[in-house]
Amino acid sequence: MMVFDPHDPLYWKKEDLDSEFTRVLNVCNGCRLCDGLCPPFNDVFDRIDAIDDLQTAAGIGHDNPVEQLTKDDYTHVVDYCYQCKLCYPKCPYTPPHEYMLDFPRLLLRAQAIEVKEDGKSLKEKVRDTFLGDADRTGKIGSAFPAIINWANHNPTVRSLMQATIGIHKDKKLPVFYGETFRDWMDNRPKVQVNEPADKVAIFFTCMVNNNKPWIGKQFVEILEANNVLVIAPEQECCGMPELGTGDVAKTTATIDRNVARLNPVVKQGYKIVAMSPSCSLMLRDEYENYATNKEAAKEIKAAILDPSEYLLQLNRKKLLKTDFPASIGGQITYHLPCHLRVQNIGYPSRDLLKLLPGTNVSMVQQCSGHDGSWSMKTEFFPISLEVGKKLFAAIEKEQPSATVVSDCVLSHLHIEQGTNTDPFHPIEVMYHSMGFTQHKNPARTLKSNIAQALPSVS
Repeated sequence: MMVFDPHDPLYWKKEDLDSEFTRVLNVCNGCRLCDGLCPPFNDVFDRIDAIDDLQTAAGIGHDNPVEQLTKDDYTHVVDYCYQCKLCYPKCPYTPPHEYMLDFPRLLLRAQAIEVKEDGKSLKEKVRDTFLGDADRTGKIGSAFPAIINWANHNPTVRSLMQATIGIHKDKKLPVFYGETFRDWMDNRPKVQVNEPADKVAIFFTCMVNNNKPWIGKQFVEILEANNVLVIAPEQECCGMPELGTGDVAKTTATIDRNVARLNPVVKQGYKIVAMSPSCSLMLRDEYENYATNKEAAKEIKAAILDPSEYLLQLNRKKLLKTDFPASIGGQITYHLPCHLRVQNIGYPSRDLLKLLPGTNVSMVQQCSGHDGSWSMKTEFFPISLEVGKKLFAAIEKEQPSATVVSDCVLSHLHIEQGTNTDPFHPIEVMYHSMGFTQHKNPARTLKSNIAQALPSVS
């Protein structure tokens, strides 16, 4: 049966992994609900079918083609998985079903064992340093934003990056700012909230901290305007980028440090709002597996919320101010990120945006193809654009009149790559619609129906 916990010695047994691969793929091959869902399933089913065709031609069609898959076949499938997790809502055999199928975690386990036993090339190690250690990259970017932003847009430098560390020269990279969200939070005047309606600890995430700090600032202003006490506890990257490199030891160390910092905050009665779907997914679904202190990780899991999910909770309690003097109105094309969809919390951002007067929200449930650092890698960038094609087409269909919105700041990059449209975060839309102006997006602003006397929404 599948082992999920890397602290279990059986997790690292290659023989058990091979047996588990065969067991899982036998079930998958007989089901195929995920056929066409993503490159890994397309790849593995094509390989199984090719073996089956050869066996049939040789007159041995009764043999099981799954058992003829080789290490190279499995390795290829592992490399193609970008951990979108969309097979979770599709698969009828995920835990607690007796089959206990968890294809993404199986592939993470295979990657971890391969890295531990075979290591990586120097080029891969250097790339992992850039893409896997988001905190280090963010500190460099915020210390020298002008230089890093210039380098990220310079064709010569980008060609050199592709040749040396394997980051594709055409992939859009995030913009860095000198003042991070952490800087702003630490240095701003202390805000007094008397008899707060609630207490929130923000897990602000790498992308919000370094690349779109105004989203974090806007969320803080929204919460404080609604009488919520806000803190930003000490924290570091959630660990998902490190997990994607196959370095379980580093991932566990990162998770353990975050658990030690966040658990006391939870015990003080704070809810933890994670500003990125990938980070909330990591905190909710992966920390319990990788953390050394599993009880503390479970307590953190119970306190995790998405920003829109939290604002909807406030609204249900009649604690959210819903007079929207500057509602954007019109059409919103809302992209539901994969890592939010698989958390099974409904559609909080869509429902929140529907509160805005005069606004029509259409939701697109397609993967953007960015998927962490996967799309940045030279070998996967072209495939990532293919993955995002359905989303890009849906967005372009409603352009130029619709406002494009997505909770995933990484998806923003890929949507801009595929459509030349830079989306907004739902918090940006809510902030603007509530009439706040202090912390604007420095690159552009939303259009509003501010001249209309729009009614309040109860």
